[in-house]
Amino acid sequence: MNHDPAETNDEPPLNIVLYQPEIPHNTGSVGRTCVAVGAKLWLVRPLGFQVDDKHLRRAGMDYWQHLDWQAVDSWTQLLDHLPQERMWYFSKFATKPYTHVEYQPEDVIVFGSESQGLPSSWRDERPDRFVKIPIRAAARSLNLSNAVAVAAFEAQRQREERYGKEEEIREVAAKVAAHDSADIDLG
Repeated sequence: MNHDPAETNDEPPLNIVLYQPEIPHNTGSVGRTCVAVGAKLWLVRPLGFQVDDKHLRRAGMDYWQHLDWQAVDSWTQLLDHLPQERMWYFSKFATKPYTHVEYQPEDVIVFGSESQGLPSSWRDERPDRFVKIPIRAAARSLNLSNAVAVAAFEAQRQREERYGKEEEIREVAAKVAAHDSADIDLG
């Protein structure tokens, strides 16, 4: 099942993966965040809801038709689509803060289910790729959709800080190279 808006053929600047999400409201809210930052949402089955669930659509409101998303049947199938070396796994058990990562275009941020999180064996396999959002102990954990928003907007902030002006410079350079100086706006 693949639902990609036809707005662009470019790779998304960020991929957000929900591994076996259980609550449709959370997934709908994550979908809205993905639209806001231009990320692609990946859902790894089994899901705790149907993708046509009215609660999922309601949480995503009228943004759902703008969402670039894809559901896959397994983690192995996801790895056929996304490079594991670009993955950052979010877990309350990690030691490295999420702000100590230099997010790159096309990075993948991965979140586990609301009740189980990510498989603990993954931490043993890739401990250097596990990060956490520091919170006070009394809070225990963040809501999944809130955690995704925190991570997604940090990745976007870094990307804009690092690449925003470079993208503008490349556009001007391309126009100059094409001798289309009438269209160049240097202001």
